[in-house]
Amino acid sequence: VQLQASGGGLVQAGGSLRFSCAASGRTFGSSMGWFRQAPGKEREFVASISWSGSTIYYADSVKGRFTISRDNAKNTVYLQTNSLKPEDTADYYCGADRFGTGRSVGGMDYWGKGTQVTVSS
Repeated sequence: VQLQASGGGLVQAGGSLRFSCAASGRTFGSSMGWFRQAPGKEREFVASISWSGSTIYYADSVKGRFTISRDNAKNTVYLQTNSLKPEDTADYYCGADRFGTGRSVGGMDYWGKGTQVTVSS
């Protein structure tokens, strides 16, 4: 399984970005998660979505601002980010979790390369 994240960039505070994570290979049944890692910090959970899309989790820091979704026909997961803040600046990663909820860094089975986001104040 290979995951390719895209959609990062430079944006002003209050702006929006939409990330995509395209998967190739067998991801059937997997939960998908978005995580981020700021310079000098550990990777942290942002949002996750089950295979069916019926179960979604968000980190408290992004609730009400970020929306995760997926299109299984396209093997793609999305993260819509709104009302971005400077503290959202990080490299954003997508991951696939074959057996869990997609919320744990240690539980992810596959990772994509990060896409960088910089939010200016």
